[in-house]
Amino acid sequence: MRERSIIHINVVDFAVAVERSLDSRLRERPVIIAHDASTRSTVYDMSEESYQNGVRKGMALGRALCCCRDAVVLPPHPDRYERAMRQLLKHVLPYSPLIEMTDHNGHLFIDITGTGRLFGPAPDVAWRIRKMVRADMGFDPVWSVAPNKLVAKVATRMVKPDGEYIVGAGEEGNFMKPLPIYFVPGIERDDLKCFREFNLTRVGHVMNLSKTQLNVMFGHRGRSLYDAVRGIDPSPVLSVDQKQPVVSSEYEFGNDTNNVAVVKGALYQLVEKVAMDLRNRRMTTRRIRIFLDYSDGRRIARQAVAHPATANDFRLFPVAKEALERAWTRRVRIRHLRLICDRLTYPPAQIELFAECEQKKRKSDNLIFAFDSIRRRYGFNAICVGRTLYR
Repeated sequence: MRERSIIHINVVDFAVAVERSLDSRLRERPVIIAHDASTRSTVYDMSEESYQNGVRKGMALGRALCCCRDAVVLPPHPDRYERAMRQLLKHVLPYSPLIEMTDHNGHLFIDITGTGRLFGPAPDVAWRIRKMVRADMGFDPVWSVAPNKLVAKVATRMVKPDGEYIVGAGEEGNFMKPLPIYFVPGIERDDLKCFREFNLTRVGHVMNLSKTQLNVMFGHRGRSLYDAVRGIDPSPVLSVDQKQPVVSSEYEFGNDTNNVAVVKGALYQLVEKVAMDLRNRRMTTRRIRIFLDYSDGRRIARQAVAHPATANDFRLFPVAKEALERAWTRRVRIRHLRLICDRLTYPPAQIELFAECEQKKRKSDNLIFAFDSIRRRYGFNAICVGRTLYR
């Protein structure tokens, strides 16, 4: 089997980079991008200078300004960022049809396996892309070359905010071994705490654990963690015109209804199903879409954003309920309910600077993992939440 060559291009702090390309006065100044000027809004993106002062994505703006008082606060412009991503994509398209844009935040995976005779070695291609992007757009992306997406992503994390890294085929394990555990995509904050309880701080420490031991610690996620710490990732790079993966589930009411308890009970069951699917994939979702089909044939679709991205039932349900309330604006009975999770991403890898409601969150995660263990062994309907009985 031919060894794969995957390039990961990462424009660090993409939203800030776009704003700086339009206003040179922002260069080398701490910048925070937030949804509005009120202190209750959250941080959308921040510059490296702000990050070094303790600012994190999703942090309340008031707290962020306490960490970095001299930061320039700007509103986000998603339309600008989408245009910049399309322009970035144009520089990459000549090299491969297999280009995966995981979001609109300056990340691209490029599979150039088998193109060596056309374009030369993979590092040369990555260097040329970086040179063209820097000349045309004013960005200076970091890049890496690796045999799979997971290792390529970890490699660019190592060299942020600027640099490059090459991981050869067969070097994945040795590359991953000395790294801190939080560098591994898919490792969540509660996972880090669990590892710390066993004094496991490096990837190499976790490599010494067997699949059975990891299953005891993390349930069904043990196997995926076993592969992740070894740099094993067979997932393909999607073609540029291929739809991004989504997770969905739907419910057909036996009798059309507008009973609030019945509808929300069905919604919660859908949330449980998609969340379990997300956890099996080691992914989280950033958006939930709800489709309501009324008995008169009309369909209404609405959406809500999960911030931060999550795959926890208890945190997804309020987001799904928000989308449902936006769609459920008629007195006509409901016939069919569909829930779709998209904008999938790896769980956050960084440790929170200020942890709030820590004990409550950990209890909810442990409860979810217990549900997963029971359902894998005895079936999905072996255990249920009381809310879902109203159906």
